[in-house]
Amino acid sequence: MSRLKQHTISFKHALDGVIYTFKTQPNFKVHLFFALLAPVAGFYWEISRAEWAVVVFIIGLVLVAEMINTSIEAVVDLHTEQFHDLAKIAKDVSAGMVLITATMAVVSGILIFLPHLLGSI
Repeated sequence: MSRLKQHTISFKHALDGVIYTFKTQPNFKVHLFFALLAPVAGFYWEISRAEWAVVVFIIGLVLVAEMINTSIEAVVDLHTEQFHDLAKIAKDVSAGMVLITATMAVVSGILIFLPHLLGSI
């Protein structure tokens, strides 16, 4: 198999993972909504290059955190269907990771967009 074909197959599998997360995780859809809203606001208020860097980084961080959470939950579910303290810890910690990154996104959004919003009133 050629290297190009291998890379194409790998890319397809990665895209399948994004599609799976979108189809099965309601919170991923919420994160995507705000991920699309932030650039609209950024273009409207003509945010700086540094602000764009933060917005793009935070969007990526939140989406990746949600996908890692989904992966961890799937692996835990694959291992056991019974309640186990360690399974609960793994799932709770990964959900906490998403909560922290989403909170960081909200705070970053406030720090970036609130001055523009207040300046346009």
